[in-house]
Amino acid sequence: MTVAAAQGAAAGAASLVQSVDWLAIAPPALTAVVALTVLVADLFVPERRKPLLGVLSVAGLAAALLLLIPIRAGDRSTFCLTSDADVCSYTADHFTLVIQLLVLGGALLTALLSVTELSGPKRLPAGEFWFLLLSSAAGAALLPAARDLATLVVALEVATLPAFALVGLKRGDRLSSEAALKFFLSSVAATAVMLLGVSFVYATTGTLHLTEIATRLDDVPGALETLASAGVALTLVGFAFKAAAAPFHFWVPDTYVGAPLPVAAYLSVVSKAVGFSGLILVTVIAFPSHSDVWGPVVAVLAALTMTVGNVAALRQSATRAWSAVRLLAWSSVAQAGYLLVPIAAAAYAGTDQIGSTVAYALMYAVVNLGAFAVAALVARTKPLNRLADYRGLASERPLVALAMGFFLLCLAGLPPGVVGLFAKVTVFSSAVDAGLGWLAVVMSVNVVIALYYYLQWTAVLFRAPETAEEGASEAGPTPPTAGPASRPAGPLAGRPAPAPILAAIGLTTAMGIALSGAPQLVLRFAAESLF
Repeated sequence: MTVAAAQGAAAGAASLVQSVDWLAIAPPALTAVVALTVLVADLFVPERRKPLLGVLSVAGLAAALLLLIPIRAGDRSTFCLTSDADVCSYTADHFTLVIQLLVLGGALLTALLSVTELSGPKRLPAGEFWFLLLSSAAGAALLPAARDLATLVVALEVATLPAFALVGLKRGDRLSSEAALKFFLSSVAATAVMLLGVSFVYATTGTLHLTEIATRLDDVPGALETLASAGVALTLVGFAFKAAAAPFHFWVPDTYVGAPLPVAAYLSVVSKAVGFSGLILVTVIAFPSHSDVWGPVVAVLAALTMTVGNVAALRQSATRAWSAVRLLAWSSVAQAGYLLVPIAAAAYAGTDQIGSTVAYALMYAVVNLGAFAVAALVARTKPLNRLADYRGLASERPLVALAMGFFLLCLAGLPPGVVGLFAKVTVFSSAVDAGLGWLAVVMSVNVVIALYYYLQWTAVLFRAPETAEEGASEAGPTPPTAGPASRPAGPLAGRPAPAPILAAIGLTTAMGIALSGAPQLVLRFAAESLF
């Protein structure tokens, strides 16, 4: 071989090597490394030192959040094609960073809520819990950066598979096992349908990169047009399932009730963020030429989802024995409907509408995690978490009751929850601007329906504590008692509140108040997140 030939071969081999931007992939990569570290450390750490695993996990999530700062410019991409540097599999743009902030921040607050679950009499296995939580968070942080369908599917499964185990981690608990099984079976079915859609898209375009799919779907041969449209519709199924959009929502109530409470909080925020970021990526980036296919479908899903969620939550609140967690589950389904509205509007009025979904997701994540934090506090003494269990919270812990009332009013879209009102108005405006007047009307009706159960729960917080005689009257006639039996008992029964739960409540309250003081910052931040 001549020298020139050898140099040419070396140059060709070098051109096949992809460079890796380690800083761009640092947030999900660090989360995954900490997960593996916790798993290995669990083998050697004695039982009395297991809480150190929680400290390491919280520190790892906090460090992953800090790594978003050096890449805040949003101009990094890696794993690009050697033949075209503009076609990449991983992009850390503003949209990616906002969703990663939401995901990692939600996982961090979940970790704070989980500390008490791992130290109680029925504690969960620490090593397994922290490994599964961090693994799922790593996958969820990877997904918004994915710019090809293969990476999207892998990230979705990495975020989902550990969640199955987290839901069923209560060993010997029938409800937990049943919830995990329902979650697993429904997710597998949705993933199978999505993979079928991905295969159809690949068959018609010959590529998996989102930007190239968008280009090639513009010029699909007539014979393959039906196959392409079917692929577009089926690909949305897996992400609609993760977003808890009707009719793919049926796993939500039982899963939330059966899962450990911090896991339910995690699923309500992080799982939803994964679903919506995936939907946004495939619709706005990959399938803009087929907006006439997915636009009407997403609009109908939005109307159906918010209606099903609110009507089911209304039925839950008809009896004083309803579970607070089950109501939050149905509430999350209804909120998913609102989140779908700007995505549907993007099919008719352009990608500027997506900022409304991002803004609403940020608001929802803060206040919903705060509501779950208060629910976790009440559940320490009232495991059933019924409506009556919140009576007297204001007299026993007024600041916690005020925080819970603030969270519920934000979800309802009423002052002083200005950020919730602002988010709903923004979503409503996106529907009107896109010419979807009928969807705006459906949303208005659903917002009014939701006021009933949110305000009912808020009123309960400030009622006098339930007496033993009142509680007995609900269960049926009992022999008369006197003295201490009739004294009112608060929901916390005078027990001290764990510092991590109070920290989670304080952080979410502070963020909610700050956002309510300057709600325009949310929309401006969300608008800057667009690709």
